[in-house]
Amino acid sequence: MKYNLPQAITVTGDGPVRTVTINRPDELNSINADLHWGLANVWRQLAADKTIRVVVLTGAGRAFSAGGDLNWITTFLDDESARDESIREGAAIVEEMLRFPLPIIAAVNGPAVGLGVSVALLCDIVLISQTAYLADPHVAVGLVAGDGGAALWPLLTPILRSREYLYTGDRIDAATAVELGLASRAVAPEELLPQAHRLAERLAAQPSEALQGTKRVVNMYLSQVLGGPLQAGFAAEVATMKTAEHRERLLDFQKRANRR
Repeated sequence: MKYNLPQAITVTGDGPVRTVTINRPDELNSINADLHWGLANVWRQLAADKTIRVVVLTGAGRAFSAGGDLNWITTFLDDESARDESIREGAAIVEEMLRFPLPIIAAVNGPAVGLGVSVALLCDIVLISQTAYLADPHVAVGLVAGDGGAALWPLLTPILRSREYLYTGDRIDAATAVELGLASRAVAPEELLPQAHRLAERLAAQPSEALQGTKRVVNMYLSQVLGGPLQAGFAAEVATMKTAEHRERLLDFQKRANRR
């Protein structure tokens, strides 16, 4: 099947398993406009391919995804239509992943930051490299963690623990991510994709209607619980996008990143 996707997302494999790779390795798979659109649209295209039973999602190179591309995000400071479109598309990413009928296994090969964490945690099973970490630095740049963190993390880990990491943006190493319930298990880096694919093949051999029906029931629960908080989160994130503090912190963060 031919996919209508930007170069920043690749789909490979045959038989019942497909590997979706976030493919901007030189930019640590940071999410720009093309990749954001791709993440919102890849799931419906995969669902249309009736030969697929399981999807593995990973990142090319050293990162899973470093979150939003700073050069793209800074355009929102003065482009209201681009900002609003990114919010609509962000909601579509969450909705499409929750609606996707097949199991998705995240193979978190490196840092998963901001929206990158949300994409990983919307998968059904999260395998994380022992050298990877999670972080949501929204608050540090003056934003509400509205694209999944504030709504999703408290469903997966104790609220007191999720508050600390969401409020500070501190990194969560692989072992801690498993302890908190933000990852299924940590594996050696060289074993990450082999284990993900072995698990994918095992799931692909399960009775498909029973497996998909079980996912549908679980995700109905998630959709119901996420509905209110997620909508509130996006609205609150938009409000903070308009603040002087966010502008100042984002531009300072971009300046420091460009000096590295």
